[in-house]
Amino acid sequence: MSDATPAAAKPVEAIVSAVDRRQEQSSWFRFYRRNGRALNAFLALLLVWAVFAVNNPVLFLNPVYYNAFLFTVPATIFLTTSLVFVIVSGELDLAFPSVVGAAGGVFMYLVVLDVPVLAAFFVTLGFGALIGLGIGAIVVYGKISSLVATLGLNFFILGLVNLLAQGRTISAPDAVGTFGNQLLVGKWELFGTGLQIPNHFVWALVWTVFCYVLFKYHRFGVRVQLVGDNSESARQMGINVERIRVGVFIFSGIAAAITGAVLVQMANMVWFPTSGKAYLLIALAALFVGGTPTWGGVGTIFGAFFGALTVTLIPSGAVGAGFAGFWTDFLFGLVIILTMVAHRFSGARVR
Repeated sequence: MSDATPAAAKPVEAIVSAVDRRQEQSSWFRFYRRNGRALNAFLALLLVWAVFAVNNPVLFLNPVYYNAFLFTVPATIFLTTSLVFVIVSGELDLAFPSVVGAAGGVFMYLVVLDVPVLAAFFVTLGFGALIGLGIGAIVVYGKISSLVATLGLNFFILGLVNLLAQGRTISAPDAVGTFGNQLLVGKWELFGTGLQIPNHFVWALVWTVFCYVLFKYHRFGVRVQLVGDNSESARQMGINVERIRVGVFIFSGIAAAITGAVLVQMANMVWFPTSGKAYLLIALAALFVGGTPTWGGVGTIFGAFFGALTVTLIPSGAVGAGFAGFWTDFLFGLVIILTMVAHRFSGARVR
């Protein structure tokens, strides 16, 4: 026999006491309960940085050290924040690296054909959305596991790109320094500190805020959370579950296209057929460090943002702090495990 007391049978004093305890919780505690996953990701970033800075304070307190960091981290931010929508909806997208490579190739073909950089960029976004639509339609209407389908599509698209490119690269040196190129990936110095702020890092910040508003306040983001939490309940509420799930793949495709177009410009307008291939595990690691679990319905945009900063900092930071290069995988694993434990204390597993 259970010794639990039904709520209706609880004495009034016990109910009043429980209400009082909730009211006595500090505002900081309530804030942590609401934003624990993002805060854990932020604390993980601070902890990793502090460990590196203690070992080499001269390097890590020098703003110039972060020039390369700010230059490389936006690609991971674009990918990770968009994947939050996919994971929260209950799906998984492993095809985004191939979309990054294919989109970069389309962007460069357009630039070589003398299409202005900005126009080529927006056409590339449309290409990414189209591929995302195709991937989403195969997964959702084909009723195929997204894990298996997107893994297969990743190999298929990568293979198709390699067959079309035949190992050749595409370059457009004349497009370097044009207005569109400077607007997307130009640099400017922050108050004479020597710290160069790349424009694509600024765009990554804008993208993160956009994703947060879309996820938190727009009906698309709210419906993504409802579908991921309980698809049958969402369907009974009148939500078109299939359309929402296809929508998250389209969104992921657009983010991958942005990343592809940015990566080739970061390489001074040179495209490689394997562009984006290295981001599969990095983006997923950033996603999990950021507090988005795999079971859907739960996720945080700012957590993904901090997760992207953390996993980008680890490789270069470990070397800068004096660790040998083979420490990198160990540190990746340690950070992921510790943040998973911390996320467990910020909320119960919902599924």
